[in-house]
Amino acid sequence: MHRAAEQGRCWLLGQLVNESLVDQSPVTQSRLTFTFLSGVLNLPLTILIDNYLGRRNSDKIGDSMLEFPETYQPQRPARRGIGYGAAILFLLVGLIFGTIGGGVAGGLIAATTLRQQAPTLTAATSASSIKTEPAAAPVVSMASAAQSPTPLDPNSATIKAVQKVSPAVVTVINTMPRQRVSGFFGYNETQPQASGSGVIISPQGYIVTNNHVIDGYESLQVIYADGTKVPAKLIGADKYADLAVIKVEGNMPAVAQLGNSDSMQIGETVIAIGSALGNFKNTVTVGVISAVGRTLDTGDGFSLENMLQTDAAINHGNSGGPLVNLAGQVIGVNTAIVRGSGMGSDVAEGLGFSIPARTVSDITSQLIAKGYVERPSLGINWQLINPEIARVNGLPMDWGVYVQAVDSGSAADQAGLKRGDIITAIGDNEMNDTNSFINVLNHHTVGEATTLKVWRSGKTLTLNVTLQSTSH
Repeated sequence: MHRAAEQGRCWLLGQLVNESLVDQSPVTQSRLTFTFLSGVLNLPLTILIDNYLGRRNSDKIGDSMLEFPETYQPQRPARRGIGYGAAILFLLVGLIFGTIGGGVAGGLIAATTLRQQAPTLTAATSASSIKTEPAAAPVVSMASAAQSPTPLDPNSATIKAVQKVSPAVVTVINTMPRQRVSGFFGYNETQPQASGSGVIISPQGYIVTNNHVIDGYESLQVIYADGTKVPAKLIGADKYADLAVIKVEGNMPAVAQLGNSDSMQIGETVIAIGSALGNFKNTVTVGVISAVGRTLDTGDGFSLENMLQTDAAINHGNSGGPLVNLAGQVIGVNTAIVRGSGMGSDVAEGLGFSIPARTVSDITSQLIAKGYVERPSLGINWQLINPEIARVNGLPMDWGVYVQAVDSGSAADQAGLKRGDIITAIGDNEMNDTNSFINVLNHHTVGEATTLKVWRSGKTLTLNVTLQSTSH
């Protein structure tokens, strides 16, 4: 419909141009002029013509009534020329073409400008698109600077404690006697070595380590944290505490201080330092106190008592190294780890045990002073009784020691103890699965007067005894 209207206007314009070239009356010229205006201004022709001629008529447009007065124009002589209507026509045509030309020129300029700006607009749109719809994050990505963890405080308690104690931690090399071993080509001689850790506890060069680290030694060597190697000699050892003291000469790189192990709380942070596997010298691991007062069966007829349990990683080679609190004090000597119960395939992790500093202080003081630990003795040869042995032999007790022999003049001899007796208690300490005979005996001191609870021929006896010292 709009296309037909446009075609009609174009036809009227053509007619207007053709008729303007011939002589026309002023009225006709005016009518043609307004026909042209109707096409240009998109107004009804009758409105323009009738309004100009003053003709009265009524046309209904929409819902309104428009009234135009009618005007008489007298006839004038015909004359050649285009008349004032044509002049108006040419004026309007000039204006129209000027407008169209300006529009075309402006359009060309605008198009050129847009083409020049197109890359910028595209880039901006692309950037905006990326911003509003970010790409999916990669599966593995580097953390940004804002997401990076806060660097460790170099003044933290853990670092300070390690810096304080680590220079005093050493590696202990145990070179054992030569052994002949059978091989494919016959017998060969080897000289085995074992290694552990230790910690310097005195400016005089005394170093505490485990008894099992130096057991069976032929020669001992110490390696400092800086790699310096020096020979060492054994001062004394005690297998029941699994502690030993060795000594080196010269200036000490550092000396560690023993702390108060009795004040340690479950959950308190601790640090283990030692030569893991013998090669990774002064390795540091961190954990907590998992339990206190643990008893650890050695499998040799006695137990290590009052042990500190920790989940700080303790590996082979850590034996003899220190367990340190955040004050930089040695509160234990690492001595054992438990991997499993031996009754199944379950494997445990984080079960490390340390000898408490109180025991370390007591034992090392005696070893430095006398070369041995004075322990009470009864002077007997004995055999452990446990529930299985008691059941097989029909004994009325589950735990105790069977007296195989009594040394002449010993404390047991003086108390009236005889071969075949079974001791079930010393003083108030009865023997059971956690209190072995040696541990019960070591709860007492040399020269102490106490009692023995003895089962003999179906009767329970109480014997008085004064404990003597072990002979060395």
